[in-house]
This record gives sequence, structure tokens and C-alpha cells, in this order.
Amino acid sequence: MLQTPVEGARVGENRVGVGVAARLSRYLQVLTQAQKMGKDRISSQEIADYTNINATQIRRDLSTFGKFGKRGVGYSIDGLLGEIRRILRTQGQHNIALVGAGRLGQAIAGSSIFEEHGISIAAVFDNDERKLGTPIGHGEVLDYRRLHDMIHDKNIVVGVLAVPAGAAQQAANDLVEAGVRIIFNYSEALLDVPADVTVHTSNLAVELLHALYFHLA
Repeated sequence: MLQTPVEGARVGENRVGVGVAARLSRYLQVLTQAQKMGKDRISSQEIADYTNINATQIRRDLSTFGKFGKRGVGYSIDGLLGEIRRILRTQGQHNIALVGAGRLGQAIAGSSIFEEHGISIAAVFDNDERKLGTPIGHGEVLDYRRLHDMIHDKNIVVGVLAVPAGAAQQAANDLVEAGVRIIFNYSEALLDVPADVTVHTSNLAVELLHALYFHLA
């Protein structure tokens, strides 16, 4: 089945809708940065200023899960961070595999944002022998031929593709065969994967065009 960026998701008893989850993820990003800046509390309007999501919508989203803030006082950043992480099931440690150790792969592996949310890049793979064994992130570049075994050994269920479009489908096939069920695709390729595999495609040019559309409208 041809997978494009996810537009819907099953909503179960303990699962929020895809729209709410997307907004909560953006709130989480703002809260994490505010905490790093030393802030203790934040208002819905401040969150709105950073996310361009209406403050009323933010209050509605958060009130769905309980009473987190007080009028005129705002939200406790520490408390709200913990609740959103619980709702999004991002507590604990999550191992991911990165395929591609080029410039994009190095940037992804070197980013601190993953650790802030309990995500560990447990393995980085490449098929360029010149890169094997070189430092990247907190580890070193591994031989792509070890992908299947490492996926199992490190209990990895998420794969990140930072490879050229021409290599993306084969890399996706190999990840799926190894047991990965979530793929973040940073290439321009449209991936053909089984129905039980979720693909999230991120394209900087498309996101910039989307932002420009609203700016120029």
C-alpha cells in the first residue's frame, strides 16, 4: 500500500485523535524550551504565540484531560510536561534507528532534541565503507549489513530515513523486514509499505511553501 503522510488515526479508549496529538506535540516542544529557559509557569496565550494555535483551542485541548491551569496564573510547566508526555506515551526510553550518515544524518544524530524527549538514536547505519566506525552522535556509524540484527538486539520499532530518494524504498523494505513499524522519511520518495506500517514524511521545502502561502495570502 502506498503510504503518504498520515492524515488520520484510530481513536481508542486510551488514544487521542491525530489532530490533538499533533497539537500536544507542539505544546510539548514549547514547554520543553520554556523549561530550559528557567520558566516555571506559562499561559495559554504564551503557548499560542509560539505555536500559532488559538489560545482557546489550547485551553480546550488541555481541559479535555483535566484541570492543569488556573485563570490568571497559567500552567505549571513541570506538571504540564509530565501530563502531556503521559498522554502521548513518551515516558521512558525509546530506541530508534537512523539510516544514512551523510550531512542530514549527522545533523539528526547530533541534535539534542531527541534526548530531551526520551528518544535514543540507538544505531546509525550506512553502506559507505569510508564512514564505517566514524563517530556520530553518541555512537559510531555501523555497517548497513548489520541492520537486521541490531534492530532486534536493541528492540527498535522506529526507523528514520536520511538517504537519497533512490535508496529510500530499499531501506524502508529492510527496516520493515527487520520489524520496524514506524518510519520517518526525510527523503522525497513515496514509500510503498505494508498497511500496518506508518510512514511520516517530512519535506522542508513543502513546509516552507505551506508557511509562505499563509504569509503571502
